[in-house]
Amino acid sequence: MADSDEQQEGRLIAERRKKLAALREHGVAYPNDFKRDSLAEELLAAYQEHSSDALDAERIEVAVAGRMMLKRVMGKNSFVKVQDRSGQIQWFIERERVSTEIYSAFKKWDVGDIVGARGVLFKTHTGELSVKVSEIRLLTKSLRPMPEKWHGIADIELKLRQRYLDLIVSERTRAVFQTRTHIVDFLRGFLNALDFTEVETPMMHPIPGGAAARPFQTYHNALDKTLYLRIAPELYLKRLVIGGLERVYELNRVFRNEGLSTRHNPEFTILEVYQAYAQFGDLMTLTENLLRECARSILGSTNIEYQGVRYDIGHVFPRLSMEDALRRRLAGLEGDSARDTDRLRTLCQQHEIHVEPAFGPGKLQLELFEKTVEETLQDPVFVTHFPAEVSPLARRNDADPFLTDRFELFVAGRELANGFSELNDPEDQAERFKAQLAAKEGGDEEAMFYDEDYVRALEYGMPPTAGLGVGVDRVVMLLTDCASIRDVLLFPQLR
Repeated sequence: MADSDEQQEGRLIAERRKKLAALREHGVAYPNDFKRDSLAEELLAAYQEHSSDALDAERIEVAVAGRMMLKRVMGKNSFVKVQDRSGQIQWFIERERVSTEIYSAFKKWDVGDIVGARGVLFKTHTGELSVKVSEIRLLTKSLRPMPEKWHGIADIELKLRQRYLDLIVSERTRAVFQTRTHIVDFLRGFLNALDFTEVETPMMHPIPGGAAARPFQTYHNALDKTLYLRIAPELYLKRLVIGGLERVYELNRVFRNEGLSTRHNPEFTILEVYQAYAQFGDLMTLTENLLRECARSILGSTNIEYQGVRYDIGHVFPRLSMEDALRRRLAGLEGDSARDTDRLRTLCQQHEIHVEPAFGPGKLQLELFEKTVEETLQDPVFVTHFPAEVSPLARRNDADPFLTDRFELFVAGRELANGFSELNDPEDQAERFKAQLAAKEGGDEEAMFYDEDYVRALEYGMPPTAGLGVGVDRVVMLLTDCASIRDVLLFPQLR
């Protein structure tokens, strides 16, 4: 009977442990005195175009190190491919150059071991820039073999649960997370250039607020107090605007006790921005410019491809009210019927959308919009004027108090950003919080709590302000062509 994969792996691990034991007997098994002075990508960029004669004449000495990804032993000579954080470069090892004893030890090293070498650059007969090794050392013994296959459903599970393996073997994965870092750097630089101040607000809140979501609950022993992991930093950031920090932003994690999907992770990264003396239209323009310039900076173009479809984000995004978006999608919502509770309930029933008895027309509109409209919004578009019933922190529209001055940006059927003119009327805000409490009692688990201190802060006076929240993970998904949020999180939550 053929051995199972687990049995084969167990034997390989046992063999490697024997090699490690032998190393321990002969000295330091995990040395920490090797100094690297060059990276693979830097060497290739600087010397790939040099001729063989030029390299021989210059005698460029380098110290390189990394993980051995490929090993070919051919008698007295061997080639290895070694990977560092920048990429891979080939090493050429000759027995006569490194000594018979060292070469004999090298032949017992395994793919996955971390090695260091000194040598000179040269070109092989095929023209590949390589390091001709004069000194080589084993720096870290790898006890587990590298995966031989990397495709299929089982491997997808492996790469998410053991991201370190994914990073070792997948250049694509490493590129995605390097790009993510560049995107985050761009977002900060873009806002800093506009005189925004980056701040940090609490992760643990006495009252969850700033968004409609179920919170995670924790307990502080010393304070003898229940706390909640924040679902948004919004109410704290607006306290800072009240305090005179007129342009602030925070780029950090939030936590929502929701389901898992290709678009949702219980903890994710959000960018929240608040600007005094601005309206929601100003932040639509800022959002548009931010996304456009981010794509131009990261990809070199505003014409991007996502999941086989091309999107042009270089033009001004159209703006469409939520009610108009519903009317375009659903028959029977002409005129005032878009706010008729009975009609909206009937449509929800037809589309198998669960609703609670306490839901008013605004909440019913939102349920229909999320279930029937969102995924159809492929080209970039701002959906505006959400109902006040589902926008408890947004300023009511002057012409129509049923609505608020709020927008959401959609690209490829996904919400990327949410913003609005902020509600700075403390009495209206207190009434909205009370309505949220009633909604919570009526079965809406995502409704907000009443935040007495925030109302008190508003009573000192907040200038006219607009706020914005951007889903950083979804922006990264868009700009790296990743279908799932799990592909842009180093350590996603899994079932």
